[in-house]
This record gives sequence, structure tokens and C-alpha cells, in this order.
Amino acid sequence: MRYWLFKSEPDVFGIDHLAQRPDQTEPWDGVRNYQARNFLRDEVSVGDKVFFYHSSCKTVGIAGIAEVVKAGYPDATQFDPESDYYDPKATPDKPRWFSVDVKYVSKFARVLPLGMIKDCPQITELGLVKKGHRLSVMPVTESEWHILNELAGRQL
Repeated sequence: MRYWLFKSEPDVFGIDHLAQRPDQTEPWDGVRNYQARNFLRDEVSVGDKVFFYHSSCKTVGIAGIAEVVKAGYPDATQFDPESDYYDPKATPDKPRWFSVDVKYVSKFARVLPLGMIKDCPQITELGLVKKGHRLSVMPVTESEWHILNELAGRQL
């Protein structure tokens, strides 16, 4: 099992949206960065745990946890001309973009804010805290996973 951080804008798709789905499961689609795509396609696996991160909002930070329930497969939005994520260069034979399915696990009592994450002396290598690192999908070490969960629990 591996650990990840997936970013999303909560006004587009947040942890509450995932929790409200009938089976609390949804494709993580619309990723249009090649490095993030490669993670989804090649490395993210069923059973992996995911920090659900809210970005571009009043309180940016980790909002909760999801779990990967379906490994990488072609992102259907790339083939839909009506989608904001349509890619005319993608074909079913040669898809360019990939999705995974995630399932809601839990929501933190409060968002673990980015400032608190950055202030944590044990969290220095996570892409989230590095200048210029803007990936929407990034790996998290097991140690970072446990430290961030502990930080979130201390906010109660």
C-alpha cells in the first residue's frame, strides 16, 4: 500500500461531494499534467490511501481521507467534446489521460491547513511544501502520512 495526496478545488469537487455520492465513490478525473497522469496510470493502486486536499479556497489544506478502489484506466472526459477536459488528440486506442476511482473514508473535524503542514519540522520533502511544486497528485511517505494524521487529530 502507498500513500498519496490528491488536490481538488472544493467548489468543483470536495470531500463533501465524495461523501454524498450514493456509494461514496467517484472517478478522480480531469488530471491534465503528465507527471500526475503517470502516477495515476502507473503507480496508484487499489487499497492506496489518499489525503483529499482542498486547494484554491479560503482554507487550503487536507480535508480528509479517501481510498483508491479502482486502479488507473482511461479518463472518459478526454473523449467527450462537451467536457472541460476534452482532448482532441486522445483516442480510445491511444488515451492520453487516466483516472482512478476513490472512495470516501473520513472527513477531518477541521481542514488541516497548509500553514500548519509547512510549520511541521518533520514535513520537509513532501512536494506540497516545496516551492513551485503544483502537482495535483503526489506521493506521501508512510512517515508523512502518520505525522499528518496525528496533526489533524490534534486540531480537535
